[in-house]
Amino acid sequence: MKNKTGWNIAKIVVGALIFSLAVNVFAIPNNLGEGGVTGLTMMLYYLLGWTPAITTLIFNGILLIIGYKFLDRMTIVWTIVAISFTSLFLHFSEPFAFVANQTIVAAIFAGLMMGIGMGLIMNGGGTTAGSAILAKIANKYLGWNTSYALLFFDLIVVIPSVFVIGFENMLFTVVSLYISTKVLDFILEGYNPKKSVTIISDYYEEIATEIDEHLERGITLFNGQGFYMRQDKKILYIVISRDQLLPLTKIVNKYDEKAFFIINDVQSVIGEGFTKQITSE
Repeated sequence: MKNKTGWNIAKIVVGALIFSLAVNVFAIPNNLGEGGVTGLTMMLYYLLGWTPAITTLIFNGILLIIGYKFLDRMTIVWTIVAISFTSLFLHFSEPFAFVANQTIVAAIFAGLMMGIGMGLIMNGGGTTAGSAILAKIANKYLGWNTSYALLFFDLIVVIPSVFVIGFENMLFTVVSLYISTKVLDFILEGYNPKKSVTIISDYYEEIATEIDEHLERGITLFNGQGFYMRQDKKILYIVISRDQLLPLTKIVNKYDEKAFFIINDVQSVIGEGFTKQITSE
């Protein structure tokens, strides 16, 4: 338990440092924006000269109070740690800056480092607060992919920033956000993100046949029984890639709109049709 706690703290601290460097070294010196609370603090810096180290702490503190009602206690604790270290590193990294000859270079590295920073913090059990809290809530209650929920909430802030940083730099900011989303997605879900799907339907035969024909994925058939009516049920279990989820949903809805449908994230899959198992001799 102590080792896990120490490892979580280490990931959050390193993540906060990398995230802070992305803001102060690459984003601000090149007049780029960002999404969520970080984007708001950067706009206030451009307009009023207010330091992001302080405004980040204030705004994230307010959102943390909101998130307290929706997130579990340990997530809140780790988020407080993340906010504290992020504000601290934002303060101490202010003197460092890299002004790129081409803004796209700064956008790429800002996005890369922000994605790594946020990924480490979330892997440590926390969030970077701000829109990350909203993304966690959307993931928990709506089933949204965390990284893409984060992109959605970030764009709400980025698009109006055109009036502060200009249209071109706003576009570069979108590029930076896209890169950070992809990096975050890779860190959170791995290089081989999959979904496991459990389907309970009276039309299991038709559904399984079409899945086999169109998605070419193996299906496991379980025998089950409903507790209340004691009726025998057939249960389909399948592991698919994320981009096959929508076609699979359409197949199920085609035959049974009332089917019981459970979708779970799978970090990695080893076996035929997926990643081959690594063996050593």
